[in-house]
Amino acid sequence: MKRTYERCFWILILLAIPSALLAGGDSSPQVFTVTAKRFSYQPAEITVQNGRPVVLELTSEDVTHGLKSKDLHFNAAIHKGRTTEVTFTPHQVGRFVARCSHFCGMGHGSMTFVINVVDK
Repeated sequence: MKRTYERCFWILILLAIPSALLAGGDSSPQVFTVTAKRFSYQPAEITVQNGRPVVLELTSEDVTHGLKSKDLHFNAAIHKGRTTEVTFTPHQVGRFVARCSHFCGMGHGSMTFVINVVDK
């Protein structure tokens, strides 16, 4: 009787491993380096996977800038000479526009960064 339970246990384990690997996918963070300068971000647009963590490494070439997205729930100051790290996990597919949140001059209103969130 014990051997029957033992065999069943190992069969269930062997069946569960491939399912767990397929369901999990890649959960490592997607890392992007983004540079702000009057009046743009470089790159200006990125594409990320829904449900997968994202890390933005933000730097400024000139003055203090910001990056804010209400939909993706982050707001960060970007100071010249320092790296600001923003981490978030998107939970909705779509096109999200983040904006500079620190006034940086006459072109400030057009300073946008686009985050496209797609299904895996």
